[in-house]
Amino acid sequence: MKQDATRNAAYTVDCEDYVHVVEFNPFESGNSGNLIAYGGSNYVVIGTCTFQEEEADVDGIQYKTLRTFQHGVRVDGIAWSPETRLDSLPPIIKFCTSAADMKIRLFTSDLQDKNEYKILEGHSDFINGLVFEPKEGQELASVSDDHTCRIWNLEGMQTAHFVLHSPGMSVCWHPEETFKLMVAEKNGTIRFYDLLAQQAILSLESEQMPLMSAHWCLKNTFKVGAVAGNDWLIWDITRSSYPQDKRPVHMDQACLFRWSTVNENLFATTGYPGKMASQFQIHHLGHPQPVLIGSVAVGSGLSWHRTLPLCAIGGDHKLLFWVTEM
Repeated sequence: MKQDATRNAAYTVDCEDYVHVVEFNPFESGNSGNLIAYGGSNYVVIGTCTFQEEEADVDGIQYKTLRTFQHGVRVDGIAWSPETRLDSLPPIIKFCTSAADMKIRLFTSDLQDKNEYKILEGHSDFINGLVFEPKEGQELASVSDDHTCRIWNLEGMQTAHFVLHSPGMSVCWHPEETFKLMVAEKNGTIRFYDLLAQQAILSLESEQMPLMSAHWCLKNTFKVGAVAGNDWLIWDITRSSYPQDKRPVHMDQACLFRWSTVNENLFATTGYPGKMASQFQIHHLGHPQPVLIGSVAVGSGLSWHRTLPLCAIGGDHKLLFWVTEM
């Protein structure tokens, strides 16, 4: 392995608490591409960050908190709505969270007087993934340890409900064909559902367990990646229902998998929070070894910047950012 692969974060932002989850806004709507959200033990912070890689007059990182939302319970997941806009008057901030009390909270704010949230109840166990429909943002999907995937409208009503064979770990919406939904299960099966017909249309098999995280590559939707056991796995869904490529990556079990939003060959994985051994890695499908190994004592959450090859992870009273070459 190259000696320079292990490195500290390029940038850090101090936070008031341990950060459990972090999400860059993935949508380009309305000048909101530099929005970031992170969740702690009982709050969500919405902020903006600009990096020197995108603006020459910025030295390192320029971070600003826009608003802190009291949450009352630990934040486990955050999903941005495509309706979020910073350039409207007033601005619209819309996102949802999953929490330790098995409820989904849908937040709407104008960053001034209007700060509302609605509670969506129905799951009977921990929620492991949630995502907004990416075009209109009028529905959201969630998966849970209760062996279900549920589709909700913004009123909080369930519009569809799929029974799974094991805990649902990840859920992703197709960026263009919004009737297609991907659901990854802990038993190693990844299914694609047609939401119009409300049935499964394709499945992939990892042949190893537990599958902890899977992600649909938005730059090339024929590619799916996941971590199961100690390995990362990549599928080309046009070629086989079994992985095209796999490699051992984290000594004591892998935790999260996320594709880069700017390069279909670039992805990141994390090991379990609190374990030191090779906690965070960035991989390129053209390289046999990780192109970057992040040196981080603890960390949770993982998110890619929308337009830069830059990753964020939550840490102990910190947000940590790594930049890699394309």
